Amino acid sequence: MRKILFFLFLMANLAWGQKDIFESPKFDELTKDHKVLAILPFVANLDLKKEVRENELKELAEREGYAVQNALETYFSIRKKRKKFNVDFQNTNDTNALLAKEGITYENLDIYTIKELSEILGVDGIISGSLNLNILLSKGVPTDFSLLDYFNGNANYGRIGIKISDGDTAKLLWKYEKEITKKTGKNTTELIDRMMKQASRNFPYDRERKRKKKKDR
Repeated sequence: MRKILFFLFLMANLAWGQKDIFESPKFDELTKDHKVLAILPFVANLDLKKEVRENELKELAEREGYAVQNALETYFSIRKKRKKFNVDFQNTNDTNALLAKEGITYENLDIYTIKELSEILGVDGIISGSLNLNILLSKGVPTDFSLLDYFNGNANYGRIGIKISDGDTAKLLWKYEKEITKKTGKNTTELIDRMMKQASRNFPYDRERKRKKKKDR
């Protein structure tokens, strides 16, 4: 019985913790001149269990979107200091200020093309993404859970997708999607830190990864 429960636990964990990574076969060609990337606030969709007014729901979604933007900047900044990447990342305060000057807000951000945003921000590529949540991740989530949580769905909080697009062509360069569960992280910062560490071997701007690719050629 214990073996069966353990097997079911592993299967459920794999199902809810699955991740998908895509990299364009033309990545090296399209990014050879890339120097600076901008991180946009994420588009967040909330499906909360409690009743929330529409205006409040929009405000909460916006807060979650900016929380991911800030968490990604923190992650990249720490590793950039260790010379982990071969590109720089635009300060998010500058990014948001430049967008505001053009009248671009969180609500109308999605009507602009990648090329338009890249020109406005003066960057070579755009990091953006989506967030689907049934909780407020920025406020933290409970870390205690039981095996039963995996079978009744209480361990699943949503899904996050991060993508990098080329500024000139607007082509998708890299994409990483992952389910958000109780084991993913207790808040936005921890979620981003853990998932990006898991993706580090496949992160296309990683210096060490690029050196290995050159050796393999």
